[in-house]
Amino acid sequence: MGPQDEFTLEQLRTLLSPQRYAHSLGVSAVAGELAKRYGAPVEKAQLAGLLHDCGKSQSKNILLNRVLEFGIVMDEVERCETGLLHGPVSAKLAQEMFGVEDEDILAAIYYHTTGRAHMSLLEKIIYLADYLEPQRSFPGVDELRELAKEDLAAALVQAMDLTLIRVIERGLLIHPRTVAARNWLLE
Repeated sequence: MGPQDEFTLEQLRTLLSPQRYAHSLGVSAVAGELAKRYGAPVEKAQLAGLLHDCGKSQSKNILLNRVLEFGIVMDEVERCETGLLHGPVSAKLAQEMFGVEDEDILAAIYYHTTGRAHMSLLEKIIYLADYLEPQRSFPGVDELRELAKEDLAAALVQAMDLTLIRVIERGLLIHPRTVAARNWLLE
């Protein structure tokens, strides 16, 4: 099943708002470009980008019901910051609803919001593609897009830095996986 599969696109369209669907198409396109640049399988990157938010519901109750349905174990941060759960839920939906069995694709979807230490190339690409897709507009995004063309690791660190600053400014909890990912990238 490739990212342009009409059935997949129609299924995805039923799950997401029009804006989230457009975002997913954008992430898929950016992921494909990054995969070409850095030598990752392009179709896998496009599919992971397309499905990365398939479990992101507009309702907190639906998200939490899916967590229970799939038996996802929440950590302490996810219990407080339930928005982080859409990565694990999306990975399970990609598997159950879209038939994705590739562990690298599932991990890239699962960890796309937090990152983690020892990220695979595909995980790095999806994390960054989600941050850089064309709908994103924030101070420094154009510079970050240029950096991503030259140095994937440096772009990831910068994206994580900006995320951490935003999380701190909003008074939210920082997930330890993001800190571990940033530290691993800097080592």
